[in-house]
Amino acid sequence: MNIIILLLLAYLIGSIPSGLWVGKLFYNKDIREHGSGNLGGTNTFRILGKKAGLVVTIMDILKGTAATLLGSLAIFEATNIHPLILGTIAVIGHMFPIFAGFKGGKAVATSGGLLLGYNWPIFVILVIGFFIILKMTKMVSLTSMILAIVALIYSVVYYFTVDKDWPLIIIILLLGIFIFYRHRANMKRIKAGTEPKVTWI
Repeated sequence: MNIIILLLLAYLIGSIPSGLWVGKLFYNKDIREHGSGNLGGTNTFRILGKKAGLVVTIMDILKGTAATLLGSLAIFEATNIHPLILGTIAVIGHMFPIFAGFKGGKAVATSGGLLLGYNWPIFVILVIGFFIILKMTKMVSLTSMILAIVALIYSVVYYFTVDKDWPLIIIILLLGIFIFYRHRANMKRIKAGTEPKVTWI
C-alpha cells in the first residue's frame, strides 16, 4: 500500500503546473496561450520575464528533488522502492500533469531535480554545462538535448570509475528519451533555422 501511495504522491508532486499557477496568480496570464504554449521555465522566461522564469524553473527542479527523496521520509522508510523510480514518476507527472489537462513541460528541469536529489555532483556539472553550452548555441532546446547526452556519458563513466550504479544509467537514458521526444518540434525548427534564440547570455 505504501508503494502505491509513494508513486501517487510522486506523480502529484510532478504534476504541479508551476508555470501555469505562477502566471495566473501573479500575472493574470495563462502561458499556455502564448509563446510555445509550454508550461516550462523557458516559455515562462519568454512570456512573463526573468523573475517568473527563474521561480518556475526552481519550482520545477524541486519537484523532481522532492519526489526522489520521498522514500527517505520516516513514514516510508520501510518501503522498498528505488528513489530514481519516484523521481521518474515525477518527471512523467511534469510532462503529463493531471492539474493542467495532461499537457505539461518538456522534462528538463524536473529531470535535473531528480539528479539533484540522487547524485548532486552530476546536477552541478550539468548546471555549469548548461550555461557554457547555452552561451555557444543560444538555444535552450539544443542545450537541453546536448546535456541529456552529457548526463548519459557521465553515468557510464561513473559506473566504471566510482560505483556500478546501473539504475542511474537506465534512468538517465530514459530521461534522455523523454527530453528528445518532447523536443520534436524544436528539432524541426533547429534544422530549419527558425528555433528562437536567447539574447541574455
